[in-house]
Amino acid sequence: MTAGGDILELPASAAVRAQNAGRFVSRGGGTHPRRVIDSYELIFVAGGTLHLREGEQRFDVAAGGSLLLWPGREHAGTAPYAPDVAFYWVHFTLPPGGEAREGASPLQVPQAAIVTRPEVLTGLFRRFLDDQESGALTPGAAGHLIALMLHEVAMVPTEVPRAGRAAVLAGLALEHVVTHLGERSLSISSVARALDCHPDHLGRCFRATHGTTLTEAIHRQRLRRARALLMDGNDTVEAVGRACGFPGTTFFRRVFKRYEGVSPSDFRRLHARVHLNTD
Repeated sequence: MTAGGDILELPASAAVRAQNAGRFVSRGGGTHPRRVIDSYELIFVAGGTLHLREGEQRFDVAAGGSLLLWPGREHAGTAPYAPDVAFYWVHFTLPPGGEAREGASPLQVPQAAIVTRPEVLTGLFRRFLDDQESGALTPGAAGHLIALMLHEVAMVPTEVPRAGRAAVLAGLALEHVVTHLGERSLSISSVARALDCHPDHLGRCFRATHGTTLTEAIHRQRLRRARALLMDGNDTVEAVGRACGFPGTTFFRRVFKRYEGVSPSDFRRLHARVHLNTD
């Protein structure tokens, strides 16, 4: 993520006026067009890296990052889309003076950010797009959804990592989990072997740092990826379960329903409608 950019100060009293939104999926090739628009554009990158500039400021936004483009400023792509690039986008405006009113402390929305809860922001975009497609999206609801999106972008981690060797070990464990989710053999034992420590010691350090077990973290990370694949892909439920490292389709369905409250198939149906554009 390229650092820099402006800060949008959004007072609690400011009414966000929504326009349209969509999800872009690259087929490889092509570049983001050079243009100037009369609205803000919030972009959330779901896959790959998006290369853009606004004026002379360059941004390289990786998956899990957001970018806020200002109205009246020229922006353009700085590199062709890679085949794995995918991002959500939404246009909105603010009322006159909406950036500088006195009163409650304004929401500080960075122009470029790494989103703390990407699954929550994805859910907000999906809700917006689903209601947009079905005709159920009212102006008021649309504005509230975008305000919630901006709150997610502005959010900073509430948990300060605990200092010491335990926190370092727990961080390495979580990093290993995220990069090896597709492996069916992933477990607290396999992570401990990779980090050259005893499983019991690793388990204690992880719980002390993150407040949950490493096994729970593995399930949650796998389910996060599964939700994204179910919403944005066409693979079968069986293929999604395999891609996320679940040891069998039955187990995948059982774990998914326990955490999400619905089966993977029902979850996909709930999020089936979406406005999609491609390069």
